[in-house]
Amino acid sequence: MGVCQAKKKKFNVTTCTITQPYDSSPDRLENSIKNTDKLADFGSAIEEDTTQGEQLQYGRHQVNRCITKSGVSQRYISVFDRLYQKTRRVPVLQDVKTCECHMNILRNLFRFSQLSNKSFIDAPKEYVHKLSATQSFPTIKPFRVIDLEGNVLEKKYDNIPPQTLNKIFDTMITVEEMDDILRQSQRLGRISFYMTSHGETATTVGAAAALDSNDLIFPQYREQGTFLWRGYTIEQIVNQCMGNCKDLGKGRQMPVHYGSKDLNIVTISSPLTTQVPQASGAGYGFRIAGDNRIAVTYFGEGAASEGDWHAAMNFAATLKSQTLFLCRNNHYAISTPTDDQFKGDSIAGKGPSYGIRTLKVDGNDVLAVYNAVKYARQQILQFKEPFLIEFITYRIGDHSTSDHSVLYRSQAEIDSWKSGNNPLTRFGLYLKKSGFREFDDEKDKQFRQRIKETVIAELKKATDELQPPIKDLFTDVYDKLTPNLEQQYDELKSHLNKYKQHYVLDKFQGGL
Repeated sequence: MGVCQAKKKKFNVTTCTITQPYDSSPDRLENSIKNTDKLADFGSAIEEDTTQGEQLQYGRHQVNRCITKSGVSQRYISVFDRLYQKTRRVPVLQDVKTCECHMNILRNLFRFSQLSNKSFIDAPKEYVHKLSATQSFPTIKPFRVIDLEGNVLEKKYDNIPPQTLNKIFDTMITVEEMDDILRQSQRLGRISFYMTSHGETATTVGAAAALDSNDLIFPQYREQGTFLWRGYTIEQIVNQCMGNCKDLGKGRQMPVHYGSKDLNIVTISSPLTTQVPQASGAGYGFRIAGDNRIAVTYFGEGAASEGDWHAAMNFAATLKSQTLFLCRNNHYAISTPTDDQFKGDSIAGKGPSYGIRTLKVDGNDVLAVYNAVKYARQQILQFKEPFLIEFITYRIGDHSTSDHSVLYRSQAEIDSWKSGNNPLTRFGLYLKKSGFREFDDEKDKQFRQRIKETVIAELKKATDELQPPIKDLFTDVYDKLTPNLEQQYDELKSHLNKYKQHYVLDKFQGGL
């Protein structure tokens, strides 16, 4: 049981006892409803002072559900409703516990407003009387705008501004050249690990171009094109791969684990599929807060074999999350061909089974990717429900620098995709035929060379930077170091002082 008490200017609200959230006792629920009537005047006190104290986000739809389902004091609820219209937040008074008590009442009432009261109704026409198993549904056909030669197949979707088209093309080239240099630097021992995105840049750059900068992205690990589009620099990419003191992650992550709060991109994490349920939760939060933004998550078709993926899809569908799921089906996951991963209509076929709007898209067609993502985002915000897109693409490079893909696929197969269905080649042909870009072999070589020189220069600078401070091994787990972490840090300093001749301590920022 919780107790709330408040005194505010001329308002004097008596002490009241209420139930805590998720208390399922009917008697206590009834007591909570009765107590809300006693608190009617407290609403006026809140309304008098809308600027003081901390603020809690409060969904208006929850209030309305309480009004219609629970018979709660109309005056009490309407105050919160008016405040939400004006500020979209519920103020907390000097006594923070007071607001927590009131929020508890509303949470409790909202929970009980969900009680089902559906009587059984027999519907004979919905039954069949002959055994016949269902094994498949009609296959979802991929959406395409330009063919392999760059010709437009549907004028309606030839709608991207020339400036945007050229920026997409430049970014795709930048990713390709940067990937080559950083892959080679791993082979030379300059960095420990890298993952290229050769063959998949249309899915990362094209999709990013169609999103709003306020949309929150949960990447997988092959979205460097998305990062570059949002404004993440080559310098930041290289510093992260080197793990030096300028790395935003303070050297704690593997290379290619980028992230930027300023750019609304959540940091990449190594465990497979963890980002997908997180995106479901973020999208749910955006819906209940009434935000005009969506959560976006990238994943490969291999990730869809994880249990987390199915849980994320079900959560998003039932909670009506404003989440866009983007699958890069590059045919091989880490090393397993799609035929050995799943049956049925690939990943897109699973979407409708969860009640989620779904598209299958030619992932090597930039115009198709861009238009599909634009369409999906509009649908999400219009219907307040999730959306799934499967991009059919192909991983030309190895899965990572720890992989040697010719052990499970032939070089001839790789070359056929590289020459016959390369997203950069197709997009370039489209730009040339449409007249949106003038191609000059010499200028193109110079542009690529400048990117290479930029990456090499950033590698040299990053190598000379100091490593993050030694203390960063212990910070950022808690707000303040706990006693046991303080003890461990002191023990480490004592050890390093005692045996400092065996360590190069001046390479760490701040030394010991």
